[in-house]
Formats: sequence, C-alpha cells, structure tokens
Amino acid sequence: MQRLKTRPQFQAALAGPLGVRTAHFALHSCDLALVYPPKMASATATETLSVQPQGRSPIEDGALGAMVPKRWAKRAVIRNAIKRQIYAVSAQFAHQLRPRGHVVRLRSAFDRQEFISASSELLKAAVRAELVELFTRASVHPQLRA
Repeated sequence: MQRLKTRPQFQAALAGPLGVRTAHFALHSCDLALVYPPKMASATATETLSVQPQGRSPIEDGALGAMVPKRWAKRAVIRNAIKRQIYAVSAQFAHQLRPRGHVVRLRSAFDRQEFISASSELLKAAVRAELVELFTRASVHPQLRA
C-alpha cells in the first residue's frame, strides 16, 4: 500500500465517507481516482513500477495516510509513535481492504494521566489494540473489504 503524501490527496480521502471508527480513531475512504487523478496516476505508476512486486502499479494496491493532529497528541514523539503504529498495523491488513484511498485519523486524545510516557509499552499496546480493532472492522465493512 502506498502512502498519501500531498494535501490534496488527504483532502480527497477525508471528503469521502467515514468508514469505521473506534474510540480514538476514524477511517475515511474514497475512490482512488479522486486521490490520484489520471495524469498523476500514470506518472506515479511509471516512477515506482519497478519497485512493486509482480509488476503491479502502486495504485492497484491502494493508498494510506495517517493524521495525528497536535490537538489530540501534543508531543511530537507521541504523534510519531502513533503514526508508526498506524502504518505497521495497516500493512498487516492491506490485503483485506479494497484498493482505495484510506486515511486513519486520530479523533480524540489518549489520557495523559494513564499514558505518561510516549515510549511506554502500555501506550503502544493500547494504540495497537485499537488499530487492530479498527482494521478488523474495516475488513468486514461492505464498502471497504476486498
């Protein structure tokens, strides 16, 4: 799954319907044609085609972006840790999701009293468990499942 990189790509994915949500995360999804307009899609496909296994274009696999706003995670170390977890868990579920433009958005803060340190195993486990729940729900969602 390719990563979303530009603001218009994120805006297109966020404009799509809200697929699934949990207590802290939401998964937005839209058609890949909205994320990668035809002109951009052909340029992206030719640039990274040699890197993709079995000659598949990156657009055939879908795209994913992670949004962790400062409003909900004040410290950069926490934002980065959450983004790493999002990309790691999404890689496990990539084959179960329909090839679309997806954005995982943090929609509420984790309690700072309970999770004091960004590098705590407790926070990592809580984020991972909730992301697994999010992607499990998305894999059975009729519009998102492959």
